[in-house]
Amino acid sequence: MASSGDLSELGLRERKKARTRAAIQRHALRLFREQGYDATTVSQIAEAAEVSESTFFRYFPSKEEVVLWDEFDPRVVDVLLAQPPEVGPIRALRIAIREVLGQLSPADREAMRERTDLMLAVPELRMTMLEQLASPMQLFARIIAERSGRKPDDPAVRALVGAIVGVSIGVMFAFAEDPTGDLGEMIDEALGYLEAGLPI
Repeated sequence: MASSGDLSELGLRERKKARTRAAIQRHALRLFREQGYDATTVSQIAEAAEVSESTFFRYFPSKEEVVLWDEFDPRVVDVLLAQPPEVGPIRALRIAIREVLGQLSPADREAMRERTDLMLAVPELRMTMLEQLASPMQLFARIIAERSGRKPDDPAVRALVGAIVGVSIGVMFAFAEDPTGDLGEMIDEALGYLEAGLPI
């Protein structure tokens, strides 16, 4: 069993890793804004973040990943898993998104908007984002299956996961087109329609 000192050291290491990852992404976004995505190299990002290229690749396997990485997704999952079992899956997800995205600082909100704009504007980022949808869909399927007493491959679970992901993608495009939009509020509103059975 790990001692309290070991756990403290582990927690310190994880926080340091999170800070380094966030710093690399922050510098990358600044360079993309100043120079453009295509004109910015991994070497330039590493130099700006004061890390080696090998350190960059320990945190991000590619330049695309530095845009796609979202530090808030694990927090949303943690809050979602903490919801009581009697709370429906869409309601639980809405609570998690409101709690996590509602606490974002102005700088976090601006970074999220920059990342969204890049993901939709740069073809290789858009393609990579779509290719990576399988992983969050599988995660949501496991969570929803566990909460509902069904299997992850149950047709009802698959349909609900597909609806949630589809709603989220639709909101992402709408968010990119609305410079004053609040992503958390827009997702919550869209999921509210889904929760109500998509009334028109």
